[in-house]
Amino acid sequence: MPGHDVVDAHHHLWVRSRTPQDWIDPVTMAAIDRDFVPADLPAVAHGVSAAVVVQSASRWTESAELLATCASPEGRAARLAGAVVWADLTAPDLAERLDALRAGPGGRCLVGVRTMLQAEPDPAYLDRADVRRGVATVGAAGLAFDLVLRDHQLPAAARLAATLPDVPFVLDHLGKPRLDAGAAAGPDEDRLAAWRHDVAALAALPNVAAKLSGLVTEARWDAWTPSDLRPAVDHALDVFGPARLMFGSDWPVCLLASDYGRWLETVRGLLSDLAADERDAVWGSTARHVYGLPAVATAAADARPPATTRD
Repeated sequence: MPGHDVVDAHHHLWVRSRTPQDWIDPVTMAAIDRDFVPADLPAVAHGVSAAVVVQSASRWTESAELLATCASPEGRAARLAGAVVWADLTAPDLAERLDALRAGPGGRCLVGVRTMLQAEPDPAYLDRADVRRGVATVGAAGLAFDLVLRDHQLPAAARLAATLPDVPFVLDHLGKPRLDAGAAAGPDEDRLAAWRHDVAALAALPNVAAKLSGLVTEARWDAWTPSDLRPAVDHALDVFGPARLMFGSDWPVCLLASDYGRWLETVRGLLSDLAADERDAVWGSTARHVYGLPAVATAAADARPPATTRD
């Protein structure tokens, strides 16, 4: 385990009675077919300094709940330092809605917004004027906008980020490159080549960072090796540089292919050739900068339970 500041910039929590997860197949995804609460998160046990919880449902109620969880004793014990929540980008009162989230329980932990772009059927969604106004509103509120999308949506994301240079964007899971070691040469190989080209074009924009997360579930769940992931990680290091890359576990989704500790050790190996300051950026400082998380000393103090007094 790295002996320095580690921010898990991407994980999820859900209680399905409140936020149903209809995408989970109980047969092929049995490992995650249950509720996950802060006490289940293994980050603290692995020395993680801070964690960012990310939306998994397109509901205002989940957005408020995630923030309140960050501020709860359970959330503080799990070192939840920030939340990337869902918001309706086309809502006419979006700015007021974000203000209300900030004013509510845990509002200080609001660091970003994410919508399920990967599920949008409209190929022109990110080019729509109302969507772009919404993303601009997110940026004007001082928040990052997370991009969770499929590899074929990368060009649209680049157009969006180029149009809104003052908005900080974060590409989740490196844009989901195809990393299945069993894929035959041909269309999948062409898709990976297209991903390399398109993610480089997105990385050329200085307002875009990316997460080393979600890669094991783009590989063969039951047979992946670090070498299957290295081409994508090395390319991301080349085009983004360590200063715009951040570590994320994608827990509990990663449990489909890896436990938390194995993913940490895999990333540690993939970053072993970097200089110490470059590794520090990926492990912690990039996430703290992009999401505006408190400095590590402050975060550690916030994680401690309040002192008790005898009055």
